[in-house]
Amino acid sequence: MRVLALLLLLWISAAATASRPPLETLGIPPQDEAYYRGGVIKCRDGSGKFTRDQLNDDFCDCPDGTDEPGTSACPEAKFYCKNTGHSPITIFSSRVNDGICDCCDGSDEYGSNGTCKNTCWEAGKAAREKLKKKVATYKSGVVIRNQEVEKAELAIAKDEAELTKLKGEEKILQGLVDKLKEQKRLIEKAEEEERLIKEKEEKRIKEEAEKQAAEENKAPDASQEADSQDTNEKAQEDESKVG
Repeated sequence: MRVLALLLLLWISAAATASRPPLETLGIPPQDEAYYRGGVIKCRDGSGKFTRDQLNDDFCDCPDGTDEPGTSACPEAKFYCKNTGHSPITIFSSRVNDGICDCCDGSDEYGSNGTCKNTCWEAGKAAREKLKKKVATYKSGVVIRNQEVEKAELAIAKDEAELTKLKGEEKILQGLVDKLKEQKRLIEKAEEEERLIKEKEEKRIKEEAEKQAAEENKAPDASQEADSQDTNEKAQEDESKVG
């Protein structure tokens, strides 16, 4: 019986000791733990220094409370509540061990007579549900986005294929246009040659007509001159007979 009572006493003592976080990390945010690892630590406001033994010794060595994040010794100090299962928060160290449960994990009342239950899991339930919905919405959005991206890629591939086809058709059409231009050039050249030949022929015909007309006009004049000469000669002959 005595052994059982002793074991129970040891268990209660161990539980009480476990309820208080180690002094090295008491009230310190995880991102600041490296700052407190040195043997001599500077006050953040530059006002002085303190050793690790003076860390959380319930005596304010730094006016800004750098040395007392886990106790209420410095009114300007800040206490970090881990609140595992919910959202961590920071409170003024003056609220540590004041009998009021400010941290849902009860870590701020480790030395008070008050009993703080760890309510972080229940408190964080709504936040976790909200986060789950947010994650589900995000996943759904990712799926929709991937579908839209796939559609866009297919549309781009289709457009590229259409563009390639149009470029091929453009090349063919350009070849036809070039052929038509060449045919037009040959036709215009032939028409020009035909026009020149026609003009030359018309000019020749005109010149021959003018020459013929000139010759025809000249022939009556010669005939009249010959008739006049015959008349004169006949008259002379008649005069000679009369004489």
